[in-house]
Amino acid sequence: MSELKTIRAYYKPIQPAVSAKDNQPSYQEIRPNKEIENFVYCFWQLKTQRPLKQDYNYRVVSDGCIDIFFNHKRPTENFVMGFSQKYVQFAIGKEFDYIGIRFLPAAFPHLFAVNAKTLSNQSQELNNVLPNFSEWINSEIKAVDSFETIIKKLNEKINGCLKKQAVYYDHRFLDALNLIFQKNGYLDTEKDLDTGLSPRQLRRIFNFYIGTTAKSFSNVVRFQHILNAKPSAQSLKENKLYFDVGFFDQAHFIKNFKTFYGVTPSEAFR
Repeated sequence: MSELKTIRAYYKPIQPAVSAKDNQPSYQEIRPNKEIENFVYCFWQLKTQRPLKQDYNYRVVSDGCIDIFFNHKRPTENFVMGFSQKYVQFAIGKEFDYIGIRFLPAAFPHLFAVNAKTLSNQSQELNNVLPNFSEWINSEIKAVDSFETIIKKLNEKINGCLKKQAVYYDHRFLDALNLIFQKNGYLDTEKDLDTGLSPRQLRRIFNFYIGTTAKSFSNVVRFQHILNAKPSAQSLKENKLYFDVGFFDQAHFIKNFKTFYGVTPSEAFR
C-alpha cells in the first residue's frame, strides 16, 4: 500500500476556496485516516448555510483526480466524476449539501480496477460504475449524520475495500508519474519519460490509470503547481512564475490557465 505514497508527497490538488461570508456556501476538506491516505487526498463538503436567492454556479477546476460524491440529504443521489481536461461549471440550486471523496491521481483505478478513461470528462451515476459502493452509500449514509460521522464511515469503508482488493502496481507507470510530479509537469513526455514503456504502452497505461495521456496530465500538474504557489495577480506580473514551467509568453499562460480554471489569473488571484 506504500507504492502510491510519493503521489501524496509530491501532489496537492487544489480546488478554489469558497467563502462562507455574505451568505455564500461553505467548503471544507478533511484529510483521511493514515491507512488510506495514499489513495484518498481528502473528504470534502460543499453546503449552503441558508437558502440562496438564486441558483449557485459551482466551478470545479482541473485537478487530475477522480471524485465520488453524493447528496447528503438524499444519499441515493450518488455520482462519480472522472479526470477533466478543462474546468466544469454547473448550477446546483439554491440549497444543497454535497459530500465527496477526492481520490489521488491513479488511486481510483488501482483500488477498484476501473478504467479511468471510461470516466473522463463526465459525471455519471455511481451505480453504473461501482454498484456495490453506490448501494452501500444508499444504505449506510443517513441524512441526519454529521459530516464527522460520515467521514468515519467512509474511512472504514475505503479501508475495507483496500484490504479486500489485491492491488497490482506497474512500477514503470509509477516511475513515469513521479517524474511528472518532480518536474511540476514541465517536461517532454515523449523524451523524458524513459521508464521502459513504449509510446503506445505509455498512452494506454496513462489512459487506464489517469484517464488521459501523459502530456495532458502533465499540463494539469503544471497548472496545479501554479495554484499551489498561491501567487497574487501582482506577483505573477513581477516574478513571471509561468516562465519557470515552460510558458513562453503571458498570452499563452493566460489562455492555458483559463482552460483549466474558467477565469483569467488576474480574476482568480485578485
